[in-house]
Amino acid sequence: MTNQRVLYTQDDFPIFQNRMYDSAEAARNCPRGSLRLVHDLETGMVFNAAFQPELLTYDSAYQNEQAHSAAFRSHLEEVASVVTRNLGTEGLVEVGCGKAFFLELLQSRGCGITGFDPTYEGSNPAVQRHLFGGGVAVHAKGIILRHVLEHIQDPSSFLRGLQQANGGGLIYIEVPCLDWIIRRKAWFDIFYEHVNYFRLADFERMFERVVHAGHLFGGQYLFVVADLASLRTPVNATSETVTFPEDFLQAAQGSGEDRSTSDALLGDTVWGAASKGVIYSLLRERARRPVKNLIDINPAKCGRFVPGTGLRVMSPEEGLAHLKPGAVIHVMNSNYMSEIRQATGNRFSLRGMDNE
Repeated sequence: MTNQRVLYTQDDFPIFQNRMYDSAEAARNCPRGSLRLVHDLETGMVFNAAFQPELLTYDSAYQNEQAHSAAFRSHLEEVASVVTRNLGTEGLVEVGCGKAFFLELLQSRGCGITGFDPTYEGSNPAVQRHLFGGGVAVHAKGIILRHVLEHIQDPSSFLRGLQQANGGGLIYIEVPCLDWIIRRKAWFDIFYEHVNYFRLADFERMFERVVHAGHLFGGQYLFVVADLASLRTPVNATSETVTFPEDFLQAAQGSGEDRSTSDALLGDTVWGAASKGVIYSLLRERARRPVKNLIDINPAKCGRFVPGTGLRVMSPEEGLAHLKPGAVIHVMNSNYMSEIRQATGNRFSLRGMDNE
């Protein structure tokens, strides 16, 4: 379409980064899709024009629990403070509450909250195993939407549905930040599951009234608290454009590196087997610079295989056992650098892959 600029393309990407497999062969043969990231010049929105939502069905094999990390739990505490300060503590609804860790954190703070998620597997009576929408006998004073909107093909229609179901109220939205991805050249932060890539300006176009907004988790996430009743169709009134740097994929391809030193890093170790680590390993493999060891602290991932490369995930104990002191470990998320350094006794050379 003439009103869309193509920003970034990839083929044969796993449609799920966090679905775990029981064998390397099954992981390599995972379902795949294409990326065609475009900037819509009329609305200002950035999204994957090749996205096919019918390909995605979430089940118990999907493992994306981050609360095993103290650093991430600290982030959730900060989010909880933003939520309670802006939305209050009563009549809260979390749409897409997942395993309900954040919901239960708010409960521990005395909040009255109901969660909605059809994939929930726990026993908390505050969680309803279906979607929040028309016919639901719950009226929210405040709606929480954490890391959901980037998965929704038509975010404006989705938010309109929430508005109609609830009749207004404040909404807290948290999503990955596209500006951070571009600035850090974080090519490993673009994947099939995320059909949308947001900037704060997008939400200023979508809502007439934004109460509070900012960045969290070292700038990787952005959040807004907005008046759901002020939802409107986004219009790119300023005709601004989004541009990816020409060397966006340079680190994946190894171009510009001193090969005399980079050759020693081939087959290196990566810490982080979630979305970033899966895509990092995949594009490194395609550049004939494969990752050898993939480490994660999530016990639900350890011993299983990640999509795309079929790499087997190792626990820290297993993955570090054969590394020599001073060995390079690529840390996929520098927010976890301090706790990884502490966990490894500062015996290795840690490199944050998302550092500027």
